[in-house]
Amino acid sequence: MKKKGQKKELLLQGNEAIVEGALRAGCSFFAGYPITPATEVSELLSVRLPQLDGTFIQMEDEIASLGAVIGASLAGAKAMTATSGPGFSLMQENLGFAIIAEVPCVIVDAMRGGPSTGLPTMPSQSDVMQARWGTHGDHPIIALCPSTIRECYDLTIKAFNYSEKFRIPVVLLVDEVVAHMREKIAIHEGEDIEIFNRIKPTVPPEWYIPFEDTPKGVPAMANFGDGYRYHVTGLTHDIRGFPTSRPDEIDPFIRRLFRKVSQNFAEVQIGEFYQTDDAEITIIAYGCVARSARRAAADGRERGLKVGVLKINTIWPFMRTQVEKVLRTSKVVIVPEMNMGQISREVKRVNKGDAKVFTINKVDGTIITPQEILSRIKEVY
Repeated sequence: MKKKGQKKELLLQGNEAIVEGALRAGCSFFAGYPITPATEVSELLSVRLPQLDGTFIQMEDEIASLGAVIGASLAGAKAMTATSGPGFSLMQENLGFAIIAEVPCVIVDAMRGGPSTGLPTMPSQSDVMQARWGTHGDHPIIALCPSTIRECYDLTIKAFNYSEKFRIPVVLLVDEVVAHMREKIAIHEGEDIEIFNRIKPTVPPEWYIPFEDTPKGVPAMANFGDGYRYHVTGLTHDIRGFPTSRPDEIDPFIRRLFRKVSQNFAEVQIGEFYQTDDAEITIIAYGCVARSARRAAADGRERGLKVGVLKINTIWPFMRTQVEKVLRTSKVVIVPEMNMGQISREVKRVNKGDAKVFTINKVDGTIITPQEILSRIKEVY
């Protein structure tokens, strides 16, 4: 990322950094329904978007919110909504529609304790599997998870870029701690940041094939209203968008949905290795727990323990290659999570037996501390 111009230092909350990132990415439409701990995203965008000739709508519920976002995206807008667990549950049907209709959009899910209305003001990481499998049917998904305020800004931009580039909804999973904490970040005026806009058709309207297979698996997307008439449906459809029951059309369509993401794993899988080269113990963590993991690793090193951290920012698609790397080189892998083991099950699934995998699972609405991770290390190593 090239930096130039005047540096602006801001003390931002995670939700506020998400708003700044969304606006920098070109978000011009937001529809949502207030819910803790995501409400600040709506509050701030209700002020900022009209100032920038964008559109903010408070909808009657979360179902309508994502419906409005899908409609705005089909009309050409970069669109986003923000919610929390109960609202994310209501969005699942429309999330599936956006996947099969290949509608770019960004969904922020500020995770709180559940199930149901659960713990509105307390942190959790229990929506990890809901982001992957909450809507039915075989489908790819991209879900990103920040652990710092800077990452809230940067990953929101990436979420919009991925959604536009691959014509897919992207979920930004942020836990309540990161959503509400404040850190100083520096933003440079005129910062040269890559912004990706969806590929538009270059052919006349009568030649346009809206769901055409391409080498990259991503068809060009025309805006509604630009003269390119096409059919959008939640039914499995042919390359022109009309429902089909033909196996020779269904199979390549579903496989293309997966291919457009799977052939770009190297681009969308973002993480950070911290002192893992000589680590005998590696902590795999995400969100606010990754911060505790870094502190625990540093404290462990001071005590003579060879501890490293693999921070995963991309939750889905699962970072198998990176996880397998630390499983091969470590004697012990610890996966602390504020849930009952949603990512640790994935880690165990790809473990070929080189490392012993242990978990820390906390579901009482409090964070996992560095001391708790260190205690677990002493217990198992």
